[in-house]
Amino acid sequence: MSEPVSALNRATFDGLAHVQEAGLQGMITLRGTVLDEGFAKAVSDVTGLALPGQRGVVSGGDSTLVWMSPDELLLLCPHGDTSDRVAKLTAALGDTHALVVDVSDARAIFTLSGPQLREVVAKLAPVDMSPAAFQPGTVRRTRFAQVAAAVWLSDAETAQIICFRSVAPYMFALLCNAATPGTAVGIF
Repeated sequence: MSEPVSALNRATFDGLAHVQEAGLQGMITLRGTVLDEGFAKAVSDVTGLALPGQRGVVSGGDSTLVWMSPDELLLLCPHGDTSDRVAKLTAALGDTHALVVDVSDARAIFTLSGPQLREVVAKLAPVDMSPAAFQPGTVRRTRFAQVAAAVWLSDAETAQIICFRSVAPYMFALLCNAATPGTAVGIF
């Protein structure tokens, strides 16, 4: 059996921001009635995290829960733990109307870091990246040029961007181009 590999083998670029394909990441889509007490309890019991509110992100230990839509959450966990977490979530949800799917191989995740990351994102996505409008712990689903993606800040100088794995090379090229040294617009 072949070994899992990330979309771009942790490719990096340094410019206005440090751009890196984050490597192997466990990702589980959870669909269901997020406001249902049984759903919330099952997910919280397995992950150890409270469910995020609308456009929220909560992290703790080795897990992150990201609000993706009113009926969808994305659980990030260590890649090697994904199958076990899927089994535990499926068992905990029992008869609750829900869907639990390992999407680790279908997605790519990028990390942007540095004081000018807001400018890099603002060049590509129609998101108000001002510190007053976009704080750590909030997520936006948007487009980076032609690519559907989700973006959130882990802290003031670190962003995570998730897209489909099939467009990872294009996303990496977009991010590197927007981060090219000498291209700062100076909006932040």
